[in-house]
Amino acid sequence: MPSSSADLARWRAEIQTLPTWLRRSIGTASELSTVQQIVKQRQIHTICEEGRCPNRGECYSQQTASFLLMGPICTRSCGFCQVDKGHAPMPLDPQEAQKVAEAVGLLGLKYVVLTAVARDDLDDGGASGFVETILAIRAVNPTTQIEVLTPDFWSGKDAQQQQKNRIATVVAVKPACYNHNIETVARLQDRVRRGAKYQRSLDVLASVKALDPIVPTKSGLMLGHGETIAEIIETLQDLRSIECDRLTMGQYMRPSLEHLPVVKYWTPDEFTQLGEIARELGFKHVRSAPLVRSSYHAGE
Repeated sequence: MPSSSADLARWRAEIQTLPTWLRRSIGTASELSTVQQIVKQRQIHTICEEGRCPNRGECYSQQTASFLLMGPICTRSCGFCQVDKGHAPMPLDPQEAQKVAEAVGLLGLKYVVLTAVARDDLDDGGASGFVETILAIRAVNPTTQIEVLTPDFWSGKDAQQQQKNRIATVVAVKPACYNHNIETVARLQDRVRRGAKYQRSLDVLASVKALDPIVPTKSGLMLGHGETIAEIIETLQDLRSIECDRLTMGQYMRPSLEHLPVVKYWTPDEFTQLGEIARELGFKHVRSAPLVRSSYHAGE
């Protein structure tokens, strides 16, 4: 949040200059309050709320939601992300998996996305948290489809082997889709994704396919950091070279003055054109529009 009257004025001016295609209602109060009440009562979290997703009302109405596991505090400090960071992560809640499963049942969710902050402090990077929650949901709601959106699981001694082991742990329970976002083009990784690497993210998705070719893989880009069309196409080609099946592309919107500024607002027509290029490259499912986020229409 802006810390002074001058900052507040700057922030208001920045919001007022948003292109018209980035302004939309977040949904009806009843749709939002029902989910928020159930989540708050159980002291669990959704990335929909923590990341202030502009589509959360629409997704809730379509019986889709994205739960944020292992607390809302990340051990990394990416320059674009709304999620809290910069101080000690929360202790794990041993009842979290059951609480999420209960919320899924109460909300009647048909499709659930499980994501998590990076927990580099944990011995397994949080992989077991994904597995426990998937199994808990299936025990209570066996028809609910579950997608995972994981961090890169890179931490600790022998990080490369640990990454493979952690990915294998999650793949073994056969999620409906395995998502890991590359977020931006290779040139901008260090600026945008502090603590992450371009090739490391490609390796996550390649490992999933090597372990189980049947599990669909997915990745996403947030445009607006200064990337070029040529760089975007190169990134899409790199994703297809490791058989990534699904793709999301959306506009980066600056969460606060402390986050990276927007370099460019890509137009809806440009997103449509990039989506067509992605389909021509062989992606089986593409969502490309300014307000698209990782879990947007994931259930389709």
